Amino acid sequence: MSKEVLDSSEKQLSENSMSVHDYYYDLPERLIAQDPLEDRSSSRLLVLDRNTGDYEDKHFSDIIDYLNEGDCLVINNTKVIPARLLGQKKETGAAIEVLLLKRKTADEWECIVKPGKKLRPGAEVTFGDGLLEGEILEVVDEGNRIIKFKYEGIFEEILDKLGKMPLPPYITHELKDKDRYQTVYAKYDGSAAAPTAGLHFTKELLKKIEDKGIIIANVTLHVGLGTFRPVKVDNILEHHMHSEYYVVEKEEADKINNARANGGRIIAVGTTSSRTLETVTNDDGIVIPGSGDTSIFIYPGYRFKAVDCLITNFHLPESTLVMLVSALAGRDNVLNAYKHAVEEEYRFFSFGDAMFIK
Repeated sequence: MSKEVLDSSEKQLSENSMSVHDYYYDLPERLIAQDPLEDRSSSRLLVLDRNTGDYEDKHFSDIIDYLNEGDCLVINNTKVIPARLLGQKKETGAAIEVLLLKRKTADEWECIVKPGKKLRPGAEVTFGDGLLEGEILEVVDEGNRIIKFKYEGIFEEILDKLGKMPLPPYITHELKDKDRYQTVYAKYDGSAAAPTAGLHFTKELLKKIEDKGIIIANVTLHVGLGTFRPVKVDNILEHHMHSEYYVVEKEEADKINNARANGGRIIAVGTTSSRTLETVTNDDGIVIPGSGDTSIFIYPGYRFKAVDCLITNFHLPESTLVMLVSALAGRDNVLNAYKHAVEEEYRFFSFGDAMFIK
């Protein structure tokens, strides 16, 4: 979809599909993938034509056949930190779980805490027999806490020793290999969740893509859990998106802009790359390098300024991610494709199969 043209069906969606229930689909629990495949690129791939609604069943390794010389593949090189900490309340010894969401200063983090009622401002928590301690400073949006941590040494090293991977709640056991919840190109620490569309790529597949003449550009968006929070309001316009920190370097912006100027398509790997691109692209379709926080919420009716195609996983019913995908491909097209994926028993969510929206 060009930025000048907004399909009439999208206009209708923007007016009539503002209820969260318009993005529901029925998913049997058995189709929620619990483990990653041994070979990342052997997952299945549903190719959806957003103009016609037609779809094809492929494997992810076939993605190279849909990428053309001169296209630009945009990946999110964030790295998931072991952000889940299990500890005790100092005063009572009660079990406490803390999930690091966003770094505010060198030693202060916004966190989700469980159980929240035990952790009011002034409460202290301890982890790893005192290796790491924290004090609750304040309660902020959604009941999250700002915690100031105290420790000796380097915080990242302590976190690597004590922390666990913050897997989504629908994954019912811990991973044997932490690296399987990282992309092969993960570089910069900061995410509380993986940009899961990128989990399908291997270094070998990326090399083949580059050898074909496809440009690979990097952006960084540190993924917070706000992206995955359920929409608790009926009217999606009332939903509040949490902000996430992004960085787009000038060299990477130039790659994207040059590809577009030379007729190449911009292909976002994942909703995180999409939201970053749409945040930093101006109305003329030019990517402006920089960094900052974004709380962009994309739903049908949105005019894409940067993204032409999207590689993405299958997302939770009634989620903001299904809405973003619907904004690009049309709600009916997306829900029809999801219905097909359920019938064909594709694997869903973080460790599941993928879609390519062309």
